[in-house]
Amino acid sequence: MTVRRTLAAVLVAIATVPVSAAPAAGHGAPTSPISRAAACGPEGRYASTNACRAAVEAGAAVREWDNVRVAAINGRDREKIPDGELCSGGLSAYRGLDLPRTDWPSTELTAGARFTFRYRTTIEHRGTFRLYVTRPGYDPRAPLTWADLESRPFLTVTDPPVRAGAYQLPGRLPASRNGRHLIYTIWQNSNTPDTYYSCSDVVFRAARGTPRRSRSSRCPGCWSS
Repeated sequence: MTVRRTLAAVLVAIATVPVSAAPAAGHGAPTSPISRAAACGPEGRYASTNACRAAVEAGAAVREWDNVRVAAINGRDREKIPDGELCSGGLSAYRGLDLPRTDWPSTELTAGARFTFRYRTTIEHRGTFRLYVTRPGYDPRAPLTWADLESRPFLTVTDPPVRAGAYQLPGRLPASRNGRHLIYTIWQNSNTPDTYYSCSDVVFRAARGTPRRSRSSRCPGCWSS
């Protein structure tokens, strides 16, 4: 009788453990070039910047920088994620990542160069990465829309290797870009229903021998067309 009562008590205790006692799920985000969520997260070195502070004030759950994910998208990204909410994946908890600003932490890149993108993972998944770049004339002062992105990804990688805690995505950067732009990464899992969204602010410098356009005095970090 004592054994039965003890077992019953144990089962009740297990059943009543709150779900919140489990560790928060985390999965990943780009760290090279640095994404907004990773840059402003607790392990990032940009948390004290004006852009990151503004993002947190506006609403950005950067403590879970690796969890900007939406279930059951199934490749219908442009249909399901609203214009102006691409960086947050349409999630209100991350709406601060959508702020249009010219001072987001950025990575300097050489247009047309070979580059290995790094997507840090906290929980590994199988799936496909699709990387898009903003079109010429992109204005970081305006909310990001699907029309701002090229219609096709410049890099697509399925099930890349994980080295040193990050997916390695070798590829070539777009050649026809100068100045401040944005790389939009979509990671569609194949072993879960989730899709992850990330915005990485970048500044392209022209490849050697390529004429540079003049800076726009109206938009620091932008270039005139």
